[in-house]
Amino acid sequence: MKLITEQIEDVQVITEGTGDDKKLYIEGVFLQSELKNRNGRVYPFQVLEREVGRYNEEYVKTNRALGELGHPDGPTVNLDRVSHRITSLRAEGNNFMGKAQILDTPMGKIAKSLLGEGVQLGVSSRGMGSIDKRESTAYVMDDFMLATAADIVADPSAPDAFVNGIMEGKEWVWDNGLLREQQIAQYEKQIKQASRRNLEEASLNAFKDFLSRL
Repeated sequence: MKLITEQIEDVQVITEGTGDDKKLYIEGVFLQSELKNRNGRVYPFQVLEREVGRYNEEYVKTNRALGELGHPDGPTVNLDRVSHRITSLRAEGNNFMGKAQILDTPMGKIAKSLLGEGVQLGVSSRGMGSIDKRESTAYVMDDFMLATAADIVADPSAPDAFVNGIMEGKEWVWDNGLLREQQIAQYEKQIKQASRRNLEEASLNAFKDFLSRL
């Protein structure tokens, strides 16, 4: 499974309430289906509809749909970097419209400050899934799972200058309910399979390979 991220720039900033009850939100298109995006990928509507349904039930409705400020380096939501909570996610045509409340966390305060200064921010979905490449298009497969529907990211200076999904070349595997980078799992497998006589050599080779990938 690959870590897949997609950026969308067109989100609106809204304020609800007055005085001490004032809350800041962002809303707009969080996910798009049946459209080849800037990263050359297509999300079938059925895939996103199913996964958004699961995400709503397990995360949005239980107040656990969190997002981070900036690009994380893996599929896990890091609580120390949480800036907002997604409060709604619904289909509208082939798009999925979202709304998120900016929280009073350290990262949320940074996001509020940036928005208050007029900085244009975007959102980036993050999930795990397989890709089926057909000519110049990559189709996201049925095993796609949302990690978060929206992280907050900086809008590039050029309207179309969006980066590709981070860590596209890294594979992730489930290990007793935890997501781990597959390369690490391969190192451990090689070391476990090595004989006692070759254990030191196998460990050293794995460490050298790890350093070469940094």
